[in-house]
Amino acid sequence: MKKSDKLVVIGGDAAGMSAASKVRRVQKDREIVVFERGRHTSYAACGMPYYIAGQVGDVDRLIARNPETFRKNQNIDVKVHHEVIRIDTTDNIVMVHDLENGKEFSEAYGELLIATGAVPVKPELPGMDAKGVFSLSILQTGINVYKFIENIKPQTAVIVGGGYIGIEMAEALLERGMKVSLVDMAPQVMATMDPEMAGLITDYMRNEGVEVYLEEKLERLEKGVGGRVSGVVTDKQKLKADLVIIGMGVRPNSDLAKEAGIELGVRNAIRVNKKMQTSVPGVWAAGDCSESHHLITGEPAFIALGTVASKHGVTAGTNISGGDAEFPGVLGTAITKFRDLEIARTGLSEKEAKSLSIECKTAQIEARTRSGYYPGSATVTVKLVVEEASGRLLGGQIVGMQGAGKRIDTIATALTAGMTARNIMDLDLSYAPPFSPVWDPVQIAARKLV
Repeated sequence: MKKSDKLVVIGGDAAGMSAASKVRRVQKDREIVVFERGRHTSYAACGMPYYIAGQVGDVDRLIARNPETFRKNQNIDVKVHHEVIRIDTTDNIVMVHDLENGKEFSEAYGELLIATGAVPVKPELPGMDAKGVFSLSILQTGINVYKFIENIKPQTAVIVGGGYIGIEMAEALLERGMKVSLVDMAPQVMATMDPEMAGLITDYMRNEGVEVYLEEKLERLEKGVGGRVSGVVTDKQKLKADLVIIGMGVRPNSDLAKEAGIELGVRNAIRVNKKMQTSVPGVWAAGDCSESHHLITGEPAFIALGTVASKHGVTAGTNISGGDAEFPGVLGTAITKFRDLEIARTGLSEKEAKSLSIECKTAQIEARTRSGYYPGSATVTVKLVVEEASGRLLGGQIVGMQGAGKRIDTIATALTAGMTARNIMDLDLSYAPPFSPVWDPVQIAARKLV
């Protein structure tokens, strides 16, 4: 192929490498160059809390393919420790900073894929530069936390933020024997869920030994000997801390695109169409730096999930290599756990539906994960949200013990199919005592709505 057909990819994780791999499968001889500012590619960032907890013995198990594998097996020129610092869409070049030798150089492209991911929200407050303060983003940050725990052996930890990372890290640090506190300025953990469902999570975490402090705003961090963090100060109290995890959410890493004049959209994510094309011809974007289309609202949305990023990448790669694909959209389906408690959600919550002025009704039920007489049967709470006039499903949430969470996939499938509560109630789902009651909990909630 001509040199002008070179594909340059910025970012070497889920979206970037999925796209590069798809292009390579279709176009065997195309020149593909990937710039990654970190040292790892194609890693399971979602596995970092479990590595930190000691449940994953070797960090290499979180890496699907390393840079050398891409170079040797797929002829994809992956350059790690290379940070793209500027995009010139007029001359079709990117300026790159080699982080190892400090040199800068330009790289021409025929087509460009921006897959720069998301970056943690980290407020500029006193003490944030203290040793022992971490935000999880790229794999190296998880490695840094693990090494800090191994070397310093902290006894008390404070987590700021009660979202997915905060909850998973609370579990991880409990497993490492620390006294754990979690602080959030919101009135609940898990802001993507409704308050009554989030309350079940808070109660369980407290019962398991986590001190949960809600409606408390972080004001500063305090330093002790050697510049290490020693305390967390909120607007209500001071908490001792040898280790602090900042888990206040993420924002799209879209500054490069903005500086290049590429159009941004919701929450400053890079605006893309369903083919993952940006506002500039020949420039594509995928993953946590870009928008998605929400299947329920029909509006652009920013949803930073590994599942979405991988699908974005495949869609972009298909189109870059001459195919015709569209990303169908997202529901925000997500699942996590805290010890034995499984937490899942999809679609719109009740509060989200009401904020969009959608007339809705809900049903919340408590049931069993298995037949009540079968060993291991445990409680599960299911909440469904439907459009009042039509009964069309809008969303669902599940909080329960082992065996509860993956039922969210039934709800996500029903949402994608545009099903009503009556349709869900009438589904011919499987039944046997070790797996479910005669009426599955999701169907019990649907039946209550009908």
